[in-house]
Amino acid sequence: MSELNNIVLKILSNGKGILAADESTGTMTKRLGAVGVESTTENRLLFRETLFSSESMKKCIGGVILYDETIKQNSKSKKTIPELISTSGAVPGIKVDTGAKVLAGSPDEKITEGLDGLRERLKEYYKLGARFTKWRGVYIISDKYPSKLSIHSNAHALARYSSLVQESGMVPIIEPEVLMDGEHSAEDCLIKTTKVIKECFEELNKNNVDLKGVILKPNMILPGSGSTKKISNEEIAKLTLKCLKNSVPKEVPGIAFLSGGQTEIEATENLNLINKYNDTNFIMSYSYGRALQQSAIKFWSKDIKNIEGTQKIFNHRANMCSLAAQGKWSKELEAK
Repeated sequence: MSELNNIVLKILSNGKGILAADESTGTMTKRLGAVGVESTTENRLLFRETLFSSESMKKCIGGVILYDETIKQNSKSKKTIPELISTSGAVPGIKVDTGAKVLAGSPDEKITEGLDGLRERLKEYYKLGARFTKWRGVYIISDKYPSKLSIHSNAHALARYSSLVQESGMVPIIEPEVLMDGEHSAEDCLIKTTKVIKECFEELNKNNVDLKGVILKPNMILPGSGSTKKISNEEIAKLTLKCLKNSVPKEVPGIAFLSGGQTEIEATENLNLINKYNDTNFIMSYSYGRALQQSAIKFWSKDIKNIEGTQKIFNHRANMCSLAAQGKWSKELEAK
């Protein structure tokens, strides 16, 4: 067992998943603004520290993805944020891409940037305590998209990033997100997501990335948010499994889904059904941002000093996700 594989298993085993707390300052400002809280450095830290010091960090959260601002901050207990996360038994991680920009040659699409100077930044993040990283590629669906150019360019960037990350002794999360925006059917999402993921692994192999030391963070197979062709949660689970069986090499130890615009309950229910039907050796877990934090941030915004109450809301949501990662969740448990 390689050290990288051990890190993956520590993050995703026993119903644990990932808390994606890597919102940029701009995104966090929007989230806080939506609930009427001023986005100051102190308030951003206070909300995140409230979650990072909650009870569910010990049994439900195996890893936390941080943003550059947060990984360099200290908690109230004078521990650094990575130390606070490590104390609970979870692994600190870091988002390392610098965002999606217009793709030259296909201006409707995006390419993720951040490879320049990445080797040096990774050394710094490793010293700060990070042991895994995240890079997100984004793809749109329409009659002509994602284009071959977008599929190849983003896969190549994800592979180069992964190779540098493993060189630095950390686990790369590979996040090729095919966006929910649009009127496409779930069948169309299945075909295009399969293509995207296959290309990613072709590029990872060309770059000699050790597949036993990566985590895939894909979207679930869903109809577009503007589609009239809705499907059942069972169909979502079965199509998602079909996609992953056809596109992910068996060496990959774990898959941690993004929630991608689903509500907390939808993201939990769909993950639960994926695990009920899962007949693969892949660990199927979660890497959720909003689908773990939405209720907690709404509650917290009413009184940002009510740490205990906010943690109670977060603990419940994390516990529900953890049960879903084991196929043990049910709607009745939500009311308890």
